[in-house]
Amino acid sequence: MAMRRFEVFRGTREAGALQEYGVECDEGMVVLDAMHRLQADQAPDMAVRWNCKAGKCGSCSAEINGSPRLMCMTRLSDYPEDRPITVTPMRAFPLVRDLVTDVSWNYEMSRRIPPFQPRAPDNPDGTWRMYQYEVERPQEFRKCIECFLCQDVCHVLRTHGKHAEFIGPAFLVRAAAYELHPLDMADRTGYLKDEGGIGYCNITKCCTEVCPEDIRITDNAIIPLKERVVDAHYDPIARLLGRLFAR
Repeated sequence: MAMRRFEVFRGTREAGALQEYGVECDEGMVVLDAMHRLQADQAPDMAVRWNCKAGKCGSCSAEINGSPRLMCMTRLSDYPEDRPITVTPMRAFPLVRDLVTDVSWNYEMSRRIPPFQPRAPDNPDGTWRMYQYEVERPQEFRKCIECFLCQDVCHVLRTHGKHAEFIGPAFLVRAAAYELHPLDMADRTGYLKDEGGIGYCNITKCCTEVCPEDIRITDNAIIPLKERVVDAHYDPIARLLGRLFAR
């Protein structure tokens, strides 16, 4: 057992500051373990959100030494013992108290995405035919655990606060799960261009770097969606053909 130092944000959106604690830590502990021990021994009123402690619920998102991470998947051994570990709430969302933020905005963004609209069945028995690669392509996006770390690290939301204009990488992934599905018939390009604000994304790949499920958010979701938006709304040849066929 070794004493580790932590600087933990304590307070509300009106007033708060980092407070230093010393916590006795065992070998193999993760940051969430340390927060639980701190809560049990020194700060019983500290607010910490968590659920599964297995990296699958996305509840314990926070910023550890300034980087958005899941506390339950961040080992203490990854950090030097002679320096304090800083634990703060996600910056991109309103603070509730201590390490807990209000992420309800994300669920509102999810509701606004045009829903999945399957085409009519290919066969009389009500089934469809499709290639295996078509089935597998959108499955990657189903791994999202809604931890919202990608939302937190995105500079459009984190630094510039464009929450009213940009749905963020998590919901570009959700849109891609529908848009790239072989059975989907909906056209979301207008929504992505205007309400979704996909043009704000400048493909820095910071969202991909923090994803605990290793979803290739930028390459496999955002870039294909950007290509569809450009083809539908900015390609002069496509626009001309669209006008001709519309007549």
